[in-house]
Parts: sequence; C-alpha cells; structure tokens
Amino acid sequence: MSVSTTALQEVRQRDRARLEAHNPYERLQALHEIWPIVAEKYGDTVALNDPHGQPAATLTYRQLAEAIRTFASGLQALGVENCAHVALFADNSHRWFIADQGIMTAGGMNAVRSATADKEELAYIAEHSESTVLVVETVALLNKLRDSLDTLPIALVILLSDEEPPEDKSLKILNFNQLMALGTQRLYTPVVVKPEDTATLIYTSGTTGQPKGVMLSHRNLLHQINTLESVVQPEPGDRVVGILPSWHSFERTAEYFLLSRGCTQTYSSIRHLKADLKATKPQYMVGVPRLWESIYEGAQKQFRDQSPGKQKLIFTFFGLSQRYVENLWRWQDMKIDEPSISSVTRLGSGVAALALWPLHQLGKKLVYGKVSEATGGQVKQLISGGGSLARHIDIFFEIIGVQLVVGYGLTETAPVLSARRPWRNLRGAAGQPIPFTEIKIVDLETRQELPQGGQGLVLARGPQIMAGYYRNPEATQKAIDPEGWFDTGDLGWISRDGNVVLTGRAKDTIVLTNGENIEPQPIEDACIRSNYIDQIMIVGQDQRSLGALIVPNVDALQGWAAGQSLFIAVPGDDAPANCIAITLDDARVQKLFRDELAREVKDRPGYRPDDRIGPFRLLLEPFSIDNGLLTQTLKVRRPVVTSRYRDMIDAMFV
Repeated sequence: MSVSTTALQEVRQRDRARLEAHNPYERLQALHEIWPIVAEKYGDTVALNDPHGQPAATLTYRQLAEAIRTFASGLQALGVENCAHVALFADNSHRWFIADQGIMTAGGMNAVRSATADKEELAYIAEHSESTVLVVETVALLNKLRDSLDTLPIALVILLSDEEPPEDKSLKILNFNQLMALGTQRLYTPVVVKPEDTATLIYTSGTTGQPKGVMLSHRNLLHQINTLESVVQPEPGDRVVGILPSWHSFERTAEYFLLSRGCTQTYSSIRHLKADLKATKPQYMVGVPRLWESIYEGAQKQFRDQSPGKQKLIFTFFGLSQRYVENLWRWQDMKIDEPSISSVTRLGSGVAALALWPLHQLGKKLVYGKVSEATGGQVKQLISGGGSLARHIDIFFEIIGVQLVVGYGLTETAPVLSARRPWRNLRGAAGQPIPFTEIKIVDLETRQELPQGGQGLVLARGPQIMAGYYRNPEATQKAIDPEGWFDTGDLGWISRDGNVVLTGRAKDTIVLTNGENIEPQPIEDACIRSNYIDQIMIVGQDQRSLGALIVPNVDALQGWAAGQSLFIAVPGDDAPANCIAITLDDARVQKLFRDELAREVKDRPGYRPDDRIGPFRLLLEPFSIDNGLLTQTLKVRRPVVTSRYRDMIDAMFV
C-alpha cells in the first residue's frame, strides 16, 4: 500500500502557497544578513527581553541589530579575521545571542556549549574545534578552564559579564563592555560568507565517547528559517517564552525563525517559568516533552489538592472530554492507532462527539480554563520537539484547548525534518516532512526501502542535513551515504498520509533472551501516565523480562499514604503524629506500583505480553541535568543511568 498522494499533495500545495506569500529571506547567503533587515522592518518592537540576566535588559530590533554589529566590529578591531573559529561557552541571555550573531557577522564560526558543562568537555571542544578565540560567560568559568588553555592556540578571551578582567600575561582578556566600546570606535567591515560555509559547531552529548562536532552551515540554518513558516505562522509582536538552552539546535533555530518574524523573545528558566508565563502571556513556547509533562503533573497535583467532591467533578469532566476527543479524532480520521476506520464507525464517532460536545464545553468553562491559565492563557501554539510525546499528554492539551504542534529532527538536521501541521495535527505522529525534505524507511539489515506502514530505520535527505562531523570523516561516512541520505538512528514507519511515526531508537532497542526486540520509549510514555510515576527508564537487555528504574512522584505518593494513615519516610521529613512511617520497600508501596505498571502497560495501544514489566526499583533521587542523568533537553541519558545503577539493575534480575 502506497502513501496517499492526495494527502501529500495537499500539504505540499499549502506549504508552497505559504512560502511564496511569505518568504523574505530566500535570497540571503548567510544567517547574520537577517538582522539589518528585521531592524528596518520591526524597528522599535521589542526583540529580546531578559528579565533575569546579569544584567537584565530589553532590546528592540533596532538595538539588537546595532549590538550585533558592534560586537562584530569589536572582534575585528582585535584582529579576529574572517573564518576564525570561536568557542562560545555560555547560557541563555541577550548577550549570548549578541555574541552568537556577532561572531557570524564578523565571518567567524562558533563552537558552542553550555557554561555548566564539565570542564573536560569544554576543554575538549575548545581544542577539537581549533578555536583561537574564547567567549565565556563569567570569570569563574574562565578560571575553571584556565589550566587547559595553555596548550591551545587561544590568545583572546571575551567575558560576557561586566566583571573586571583578571590579569594574565599570556591572554588578552576583555569584558563585554570593553569589547563593545572598541566596536563603537571602528566601522564594521563587511565580510564575504558563502551559504556552504560552516556557521556553527554543535557538539552532541558524549554519552559513549567523545562528543562529535556537528557542522551546520548557513544554508542549513537558512533552510529552517525559510521553511518553518509552513508549520508556524507568527505575527510581529507575538510573545515567546524561551526556556531550552539557546545553544542547542532546537531552541536556537526556533529563536532565529521567530525573531526573523518580529516576535518578542523572553528568556526564562525552570525557576522563573511559572511567574514568567503569568507575566508574559506568550503566544508561543518551544519545549520538550518533559516540559509539557511537568505542566500536566502540575495540573494533576492541583486536582488532588481539591476536596473529594471537587475531585470527582473534575475527573468526571475529564473522562467525558477524553471520550469526546477520542470520538472527534476518529470522526476526523486522526487516530493513528486505527489506520483503517470504516465509514460506519466514523459516522458513529461523529454522532458521539456531537453529543458529548456540550459537556466538553461546560468542562472548559468550569475546569479547563483555569488549567490553561498555567501557560498564560493566550497561547496560539506550543511547539514540541526533542523526543516523542506521550499520548496522554497530547490528549490533555487537546482537552484544555491548547494547541500542541510536534516536530521531529536531530542536531545533525538543523534540526527540523518533519512537523505536524495545525490543520492536520495527527496525534501520535511526528508530522509530515517540511518543504524540500525527503524521508524514507529502510530495513535495518538490507537498507532496502520498505513500503508504507513497514517499520524500520528512518533516513532523511534535504538542505538541512549537516555537512558532516568536524574532523571525523569516518563518522560522517557512516552517518551520510553517497546519495546524501542521513541515518537518523531512529525507528519508525510512515502513515498513509505521509506522517512519520517514531517507535524508538535503534540503539535503545532492548533484546530479551527470547529474541524479542522491545522499544522502551513507548512503554515509558505509557507508564508516566500514572500519577505516582514521575520518571522511568526501562531496562532488561539480555534478560527474560523487562525491568524498570522508577522515580516516584513523592507528593502523590504521600497523598496516597496519608489516606491509609501512613507516611513515606524520606530524608528531611518527619512523619505526622497520627501516621505510621514506611519505606519505599514496604509491600503496600510495592503493590501500588506493580498495579500501576500493569494497568498502564496493558492499556497501551499495541500491547504485547513481552511489554510486561517484571522487577523494578524505586529511586528517590530524580534524573536531572545537575547529576548528569538528563541531557540539556531533558532526555534520559540511558548509558549514564545504566552505568550508575549497574549493580542495582543486575540485582533486579537475580
């Protein structure tokens, strides 16, 4: 069965019409050429709002373009030449953006990473990228790296802070204001940059060896800016809240695109997000599945804090609305787990949705409106990437009336390959290819292309595919074949209307002793539906059954325990006088989680007996960026977690 040409033609026609009507940057040669254009177009519209920066700042488009050019002029005044390699180690702030685009405006290529990364990783990136200039966030970071710089060809260091530069005989060190002062005294000298020139090196997480430097060209990045209009249509002045790392390809490309359309970007953080959403009331927000899960969990906590009567009312409405949504999707032929719905079934679902619609609207008025206020109450779209989205999260945002658009891509693809369109938002899918992008599914062993519906390895080809891995031709050759097809490492299939449906990572596949291959991600997505499970990682390679490491939702668990006059003993908390303290090993707690796992896994579409989770262990320490168990985009670093808990995992299967 072939992919429906009608459905694909509709998407391509809509994409073409949108791009023909609104594609102001298609003739540009380099990314940084955008900023003088937007300064002219949007002038005094606020571009960047950085309320928590050091210092805090608000910049209009005109001010931002001027600051970028002044930064570039300052670099030129210091002798930084066209094509220079600059290591940029800093986190989200208006000065990060000025430095990033200032380096490119001076003709440089930057190698980027978070200021909080390990010293060894930063030193490796500075060395491997052959950087001759270092831009760092603070003096403290410079001091951390100072010993590593003696063996590198770095002679110039720029601080993004206003701190007094330390005395150093072998390094010229300037702070941000000193560099900008130099830039104001010198006219900017335009540089020649070609589309194929490398704009940035983004180093992938080094979970299994040294990180690889992904070479993204100006052409790669401009492709994204010129085509994402087919998915998201922001208006000048629309407000955006940014929380992901600015140096990461997903947030970075989103910022470039949204700013090229005249939006106002506010930098936030996990600590300030709740207040910033309330104050900013954004129209757009870019995030990863874990962020949307946290909003869902926050709503669930609010529900549990209500009286029993109110809880019953809330969950009754949610149950009715879920039935409404399921029937609506079936009527619209948008159920990815039901690819062949008969006309009779569709009609019945349409009638059911129509009957449930008034109750759903009443739920919106009484319950869901308050929940959507958690996002500021004025969201046009939430844009999700960086991992697959659990089905119950999709349903939740549909119920509360907040549109969630999901995209798919990798750092190596700049990053977007496909995205769900607002008019064809097929839940459970990763969307249809964006313009000028090809995606196909091949057999893992033979690499022969599979027919529509066949599950295999996802390959992609298009203008956004990286040039390769810097100074690593062997890895490049392995990732990109002679015909330009990039091996994503993801497993999936293509629906009849051309949507990419991801099922897991080829290297994450767990093989049981009976030979069954299990993709852990869909099972994990199902399990975190439970109110009592905050994080989970499936294990079981070469075992008879699957196992799991679980980080419980302690608040929900304490609520359950209180209902039985119990208290979960956790460090720092004392049991109430009328409660009995128990541990996570208590048989009652273990039974609770066993029942939760069994229910959620069995309720998952496509359940097989081998999906059943056998042994599990409960962990009080969450997976986090700080302890190295999550990536910067909040994905579990499976090899690192496995290594850290190796003894526990082995003991589970004894």
